[in-house]
Amino acid sequence: MHPFRQAVEDRDEKAVEAMLADEVVFTSPVAFRPYPGKAITAAILRGVLRVFEDFTYVREIAGPDGRDHAFVFTATVAGRRIQGCDFLHFDEEGLIDDFTVMVRPLSAAQALSEAMGAQFDRIAREAAGQ
Repeated sequence: MHPFRQAVEDRDEKAVEAMLADEVVFTSPVAFRPYPGKAITAAILRGVLRVFEDFTYVREIAGPDGRDHAFVFTATVAGRRIQGCDFLHFDEEGLIDDFTVMVRPLSAAQALSEAMGAQFDRIAREAAGQ
């Protein structure tokens, strides 16, 4: 099992954050613009762990060079079953420098958007170190 997958499934926020490159770019399934930087990405991921219930990875796909990974997951958000995929790229040091998430169906994506919107003030404070 990939160390990232293990850290997420263990809900080990510190281990997940340690795998992020300082210049990581997070692309959300529900936000228009990407979020650059380790602090905001880590805070968003902590928020996701708070809103996802019954989260589990169901498949892991790796590129031949080991720098690209896709982790297919299922979870529940506000009573809606969600299916998604985390697409990760790892830099030369083995840190995540690109993190893109896609989810379906639309009703679950909307529930995720609402749940994360409710978390965003806290996410912003955490990213600012407050």
